[in-house]
Amino acid sequence: VQLQASGGGLVQAGGSLRLSCTCVDCGRIFSSTAMGWFRQAPGKEREIVAAVGWGGGRTYISDSVKGRFTISRDTAKNTMYLQMNSLKPEDTAVYYCGEKRGSSAQAMSRTGNDIDYWGQGTLVTVSS
Repeated sequence: VQLQASGGGLVQAGGSLRLSCTCVDCGRIFSSTAMGWFRQAPGKEREIVAAVGWGGGRTYISDSVKGRFTISRDTAKNTMYLQMNSLKPEDTAVYYCGEKRGSSAQAMSRTGNDIDYWGQGTLVTVSS
């Protein structure tokens, strides 16, 4: 399993970015799989941002981004998205996508300690 993340960059506060995470050469992703976005800011612990169940599409959004970020997936493209609006400087971090088999979005570890596969990080920098 290879997860490719993209879409990070530099944006001013209040701006938007969309991150993508594609599972390359994955074939059909099992419906019992959950995928999520995590982030880690310098000096801070990794934390979950949002997650989505691959089969039913149920989502989990952390309180810190609720109302600003939206997670979605395109099962035909094996791709997960994170739409980030109203970005704040405190959203600055390296964002990682991860896949957990046999899980739901709500059951994913809040720190990603049980993730089966990780994508490379993509840096999001929000300037004030």
